[in-house]
Parts: sequence; C-alpha cells; structure tokens
Amino acid sequence: MIIDTHAHVYLEDFDEDASLIIERAATENVEQILLPNIDMSSVDRLLGLCDKHSQIYKPMIGLHPCYVKEDYNDQLAQLKKYLDREDIVAVGEIGIDLYWDKTFEKEQIQAYKTQIEWSKEKSLPFVIHSRESLDLTISIVEKMQDGHLKGVFHCFNGTSEQAQRIMDVGFYMGIGGVVTFKNAGVDKTVAKLPMEYLVVETDAPYLSPVPYRGLRNEPSYVSKVVDKIAEVKEMDRAEVCKLTTENARKLFSL
Repeated sequence: MIIDTHAHVYLEDFDEDASLIIERAATENVEQILLPNIDMSSVDRLLGLCDKHSQIYKPMIGLHPCYVKEDYNDQLAQLKKYLDREDIVAVGEIGIDLYWDKTFEKEQIQAYKTQIEWSKEKSLPFVIHSRESLDLTISIVEKMQDGHLKGVFHCFNGTSEQAQRIMDVGFYMGIGGVVTFKNAGVDKTVAKLPMEYLVVETDAPYLSPVPYRGLRNEPSYVSKVVDKIAEVKEMDRAEVCKLTTENARKLFSL
C-alpha cells in the first residue's frame, strides 16, 4: 500500500472527475491521501471532502506561505480554530516561499514560526513548503527544535548536506515527481538517503512525474515516484511502499 502524503485534490482542477480520483488511486494501491490546506478560502472544500471520504482523505490545517498577505494574522486566528477537530493530522502547509514574491518575507517568517508553535501546542507534525528558502526554513526548525517538533520538508529537492541537516533535527523529506525529472538531480541525492527519513507525495495537481510531466498530477501517479525511488536505491518496489507507508503512519499517527 502507498500513502500520498501531500495532494490538493479539493481544488477546482478536480471538479470534473473528483469521483474517479479515489478509484484510480486504488488501482495503484494508494490507500490514503493527505490534504494540506492553503488558506481560509480552501477550508470548506478540503474538510467537506474529508468528511465525505474520511477513511481515505485526511486533513491538515495551515496557511500556505504564498497566501500570507496583510491580513495574515486574521487568517491565522480563523484557521487555528479548526485544529480542534480530532481528524486533523498535521499543521500545513506552512513555510516560506521566496520564488514568486518577497514582498511579505517578514510576515511569512512570522506566520511560519507561529504555526510551528501551534504544532507544539497540539502535538501535531507540520508540513513545510520551502521554495527558494530551504536553508532558511531548516535553520528556523533547528533553532526551535526542543525535542517536541516533528514534520516533513515537502517537495524536497535539496543537497545531501541539506538533507543531513533535516535528518539531524529528526524530520522527514517528502519525495515527489521532481525525483523523476531527468536533470533535476534529486534522484542522485535520494539514492544516498536512508529510507527511514522518506515519505512519498504528489503535490497534485502540480509537479506530475514522468511520463505525465506537464499534465495535471493526481494521487495515482505517486506510484511513479515509488518506481523511481526503487530504481535509484536498487530496492524492491514493495519494500519502498512498505517503508514509506510505515514512515507516513508514524509521522502523521495514521
């Protein structure tokens, strides 16, 4: 069995075939799909999907760094209330994104730290978005780690040195479609990493793996990520499924 630890299947991209997503995932033995939130506008759709298919979809609550604007404190205040739900598996997706726009960099950092504190209060893991900010997001975790923080660096595409820093603070790395990209170099890094720190993900509808690159991503495609990990680590595919699923269950208390 496989767990897709990061997919935004509540977005409008999936409106036309939402009912088929679970069926196609099942054909690839994807048993659970974890849904990271974006902001207040996405909460109802996300939780509605989880209420309808509670055995398969598991919700996270957080404010995505790309949606941290002037009103971020109001957004955080509203979002925090949802953490009282018993089915929330993580605080996420949180972090820092310096790729598109650095206008709210200070606010992103503050929102990130605030939500890390939430994870500590609620004894929940957190899921980190770190586009063009991997060193910064790692350093904040290093400073705040008091033995109670746990989580995953989603869409990991860093160096072996950055991976070591992540493992040193006891965090996982989410491996997605980028590991299948020919010139990304993630496959070479993943080949050296111990399986005990890896989980698999799609980030659907984004970052589709080869041979679906350029098309809308979906949870069933996580099987291609598993295939690539098995290939570069010269492991049995079933063992990759087993270990990444065990890691996901442990991290998210599934």
